[in-house]
Amino acid sequence: MYESYYHLSGKPFQLNPDPAFFFGSRGHRRAMAYLEYGLHQSEGFIVITGEIGAGKTTLVRSLLERLDSEKVVAANLVSTQIDAGDMLRMVAAAFGVPSRHLEKADLLLALETFLVSTTAAGKRALLIVDEAQNLTPAAVEELRMLSNFQLEDHALLQSFLIGQPEFREIMQSPRMQQLRQRVIASYHLGPLDAGETRAYIEHRLHRVGWQDDPLFSAEAFRAVYVATGGIPRQINTLCDRLMLAAFLGERHAVGEGDVHEIVDEMQQEMAVPSGDGGAPGGARSNGNGHAHPAANGFDLRLLDPARLQVGAELARQVEALAAGTDLQRIEARLTRLEQSVSATLGLLSQLLQAVRRDKPNEGRKHEH
Repeated sequence: MYESYYHLSGKPFQLNPDPAFFFGSRGHRRAMAYLEYGLHQSEGFIVITGEIGAGKTTLVRSLLERLDSEKVVAANLVSTQIDAGDMLRMVAAAFGVPSRHLEKADLLLALETFLVSTTAAGKRALLIVDEAQNLTPAAVEELRMLSNFQLEDHALLQSFLIGQPEFREIMQSPRMQQLRQRVIASYHLGPLDAGETRAYIEHRLHRVGWQDDPLFSAEAFRAVYVATGGIPRQINTLCDRLMLAAFLGERHAVGEGDVHEIVDEMQQEMAVPSGDGGAPGGARSNGNGHAHPAANGFDLRLLDPARLQVGAELARQVEALAAGTDLQRIEARLTRLEQSVSATLGLLSQLLQAVRRDKPNEGRKHEH
């Protein structure tokens, strides 16, 4: 909406992670260095943690863009309360390995066959697990067991675990001792400082052709930092609202007062009315009957997607689209595709077993 008014080539503060807007703060550069170090080691686990909205996903996507697809086969898995029973199937699906109707032993063999064939082709397999704090201890153990797959002295799979700060606490539990021994590097990604917050805002604006219109005052940059705590996602949301407000007011400057005004508006929008059973004022219940205020008076995690309303026309369009979808035909095609790929993997598995029989003292080493 405001892009054309300020002669911008795109939206500078979108919430979706976009590697094109990657900002190399001190913390993000160091986190990237750890990931690249892990790639160089070609084994074990790299653990990166950070607050919600700190830029972890953007960091990972920026790394993926740098990877040479001729050398690395990468799979990105976003965990949502995955238990041990589903972990192997989710990993198989992420790498495109058919897993329907396979028992665990056959699924492990299918994954091993895929990893061996990947290594034989001169490539490496990299698994990236985002939102790792949602994994159960049993699911993490399945990942550790997958890291045991080896061909001679080469690891067949390397994993990056990306999660929120509580994942660091999970890693310290006694059940994670064996996994900790496989972690070759870990790093916690913190928020931006005041100077980096200003540089981050200007970086995103310059990416879309900003020519100091609207002009942010030094006090406005400082106020944005105080309101957001230096969390990139919160900075994006606040600055997007600032740009929209400036456009609606036909202004070409953003000052400290503008920041305070928008923060107040957002606090009011996110406040739960006392009549709804929520906490009064700017606080909100955390689900345990206790109210907690927004950090720095501004916390976008309080936004509740369930409160969004969909218009009737959009609902009718979605319903019509769903009605016109031939799910049975799609299912049949997927089944035929899986059967074809399963047959191919079966042949590769037989070949792998034949090689092992011919060379009993070589091949995979699988720890237990």
